[in-house]
Amino acid sequence: MGFSGVDGLDGDRVERRLRTAPDELTPDEARSVAATLLADGAFSEPYCEWLPTWYELALIAPVRYCDWRLRRVAGAVADRASVTATAPRFSRPTDVRIDGAPALSCVAGFRERFLLADSLLHLEWFDHVAEADGIEVPDGLVARTREQSLSFYGGDRDRLSPDVRRFQRHLFADDRWVRRVDEAYDLDSALFGVWERLLRDERRRLGGD
Repeated sequence: MGFSGVDGLDGDRVERRLRTAPDELTPDEARSVAATLLADGAFSEPYCEWLPTWYELALIAPVRYCDWRLRRVAGAVADRASVTATAPRFSRPTDVRIDGAPALSCVAGFRERFLLADSLLHLEWFDHVAEADGIEVPDGLVARTREQSLSFYGGDRDRLSPDVRRFQRHLFADDRWVRRVDEAYDLDSALFGVWERLLRDERRRLGGD
């Protein structure tokens, strides 16, 4: 997207230090790592609330455990560097109305709920992590993306403006992250396969229509 500040941190160097010498993380690097881990941990429980009840009930226990583990690691990273980091508060369906109606009233089925949740919560995740990384997102883009995406994925809007469409295409690129996690831990997870397919198909659709 060409945002200012994206080169402020060397991601490869941060990854190497986190793996081999976490005590050598600079304060800016530690703040970035801690904020990202906290956002990752806080992400999934609200996400589950956007999806069918069976999905939430099946995943809520492992989701809370992962959040606990990530918060512990984030706290240790932040303490070593004497920095502070916070987790974002992600939107839940009861917090949101779309075109004046309850957020989930116009979506049916797993795919529609999944895409609506991702279009909103991944935007909120990025906004939080970008601020921690010193990335300057243009004024109004996040608000405009939130408004248009909610109406597009859960309301009556038939298209996104070009900049919002491009932004969401990048946000939906998490299919690659899902695949890497599945492969790295040798999970061969059917659920991860569903996530990857839905994210990949939507990313491609936003790039091709």
